[in-house]
Amino acid sequence: VYDLGGGTFDISLLQIENGIFEVLSTHGDTFLGGDDFDKKIVEFWMREGHFSREEIEKNKSLGQLVRLAAETAKKALTTGEVYEGKVAGRYLSISKKQFETLIKPLVEKTIAACRQALADANLRASDINHIVMVGGSTRVPLVKKEVSRFFGKDVFDRIDPDEVVALGAAIQADVLAGNQKDVLLLDITPLSLGIETVGGLMDVIIPRNTKVPIKAGRQYTTSVDGQKNLKIAVYQGERDLVQHNRKLGEFVLKDIPPMPAGLPKIEIQFIINADGILQVKAKELRSGKEQAVEIRPTYGISEEDMAQMLLDSIQHAEEDMAVRALLEARNEARHIVQAAEKFLRQNDALLSREEKTTTRTLVSSLRDAMKKTDKDAINKAIQELNDYTTPLAHRAMDKTILEAMKGKKI
Repeated sequence: VYDLGGGTFDISLLQIENGIFEVLSTHGDTFLGGDDFDKKIVEFWMREGHFSREEIEKNKSLGQLVRLAAETAKKALTTGEVYEGKVAGRYLSISKKQFETLIKPLVEKTIAACRQALADANLRASDINHIVMVGGSTRVPLVKKEVSRFFGKDVFDRIDPDEVVALGAAIQADVLAGNQKDVLLLDITPLSLGIETVGGLMDVIIPRNTKVPIKAGRQYTTSVDGQKNLKIAVYQGERDLVQHNRKLGEFVLKDIPPMPAGLPKIEIQFIINADGILQVKAKELRSGKEQAVEIRPTYGISEEDMAQMLLDSIQHAEEDMAVRALLEARNEARHIVQAAEKFLRQNDALLSREEKTTTRTLVSSLRDAMKKTDKDAINKAIQELNDYTTPLAHRAMDKTILEAMKGKKI
């Protein structure tokens, strides 16, 4: 579905089978539409010397008349070869060829969005069977021509492009009312959904473009010994740090039985129903303690906001990857430090003075590395500490096993 309206553009890829309409992917540009075609014509007339920018900006009435003339010219050129008219006593004209030259870069932007939508759905242009044209701006011959050329087939434009969305909405309303039993529309999530993890990282549970209804989950654990409560903060967006994403809500899973860090098993599930309502559940599997919250992910967010979030994620992808890698290294280092210090406390009698001193020195070096921004230095310090303490841990384990087996026959 190629939808080019007055101010926005959207492309949606759907698979229709046995009355089920499944949205495979969507893409678009919330700042591109027929109004931009009109602006190109106005700019053309200004370059031709009919009006100055200052004149149009100062005289609001004149500016409105010029924009209306540009819209009239656009419509006239869908069937004619030349537009001629007058505004404020000034003769204006533009040919179809000139108009198409002006808007060609804008049409190419819509084709780029089509290309991205295909990539998101792992499809090729040749896989598309039908192209439905939606929105008044799809009447422009160049638009039809370029879309047809990209997909390698004629577009379907036999339904009035100004009415086709209303017709589809009426059918969907009939489906929701329970009157259409043989048609089902499966939508997709426009942005990824996930939770905040240690260090402010976004852990995605339901990726962008996932078909709904959907149920997905993941297991987590605690990072501190004896932790009794766990805050679950839910976010929407494509960035690696939650501070750059949109917070949807939060809740606290309380009364987790006190256990060493890493032992509790906490399952977090995201469930999106056909109405787009997200339910987030958290359950500690050993005790059965459970908490849940309901959220509307699309409430209070515009298409422009979603498009900007996607654009930001693309522009900052390399930077975000580097930050994620650093934070993940720090998180691992934090766990290693905690484990090493716990090992020293529990095995004081087993270790020699030199072994304890060396272990503490390596822990200190790892702490110093964690304060800096060199991921490789952190990983190197982790490796050095692991290499030294692994044989010590094996020795401690062997001693524990021997003590447990004393006086027992095998």
